[in-house]
Amino acid sequence: MSEVRVSWRRRLLPAVVLALALYVVVRAAGASQSDSAPPQKEATPTPTASASPSAAATSTSSYDPAQYASSVRARAHQAGVSARLVMAILCNEAYKPHDPALERAWQKYKPDAAFGVANMHRATFDEVKKGRDFADRSWEDLPDDRDLAIEAEAWYLHDLAAQLPADRSTRYTEDELLALGYNTGAGNMLAFARGATPGSQARAYLDKLHANWARAGTALGEG
Repeated sequence: MSEVRVSWRRRLLPAVVLALALYVVVRAAGASQSDSAPPQKEATPTPTASASPSAAATSTSSYDPAQYASSVRARAHQAGVSARLVMAILCNEAYKPHDPALERAWQKYKPDAAFGVANMHRATFDEVKKGRDFADRSWEDLPDDRDLAIEAEAWYLHDLAAQLPADRSTRYTEDELLALGYNTGAGNMLAFARGATPGSQARAYLDKLHANWARAGTALGEG
């Protein structure tokens, strides 16, 4: 084997090891936001979701959504959505490590992976940022800037809410529908609003939201 080929493999090995390690963690923690099953009726799933020095990403082991309560309150108020919903979704999406290096290593292995603490896909971020004060920011910034990730999440929930019909044939509340929309996409959310039944993974996401609801309220000081 030539020295060039040996050198190339040595440079690639660290990224491969990181990607495989993250894969094991994610698989053990459960399906990702983008892996949610489609509803049993209609719709096709679509992917989800300003810089602040104080919101820069810290180590994986220290990440706790509650640490970003002030950012959640501010961004939710700015977007006109429920701060508790924003926080509960952050708790839902905290199932995987949110370390910038690990996220980027995993993205090299799986290019369509989501970025940031709110697990947002590139296409969604690029759509949400249009006309907003973070329009000049890049999806690649999300792993390093948690405030930006939270701001994009809040505005995505705002945009989903704007699509909900006033008359709905469903037992789900608006917050539940928005969480389902965040997890499975706007098309599925509208199908659920018309009475479609969520698939097993979407129901599991909603169950997890219910389980995190009290945690979110405590993080925001709402009891």
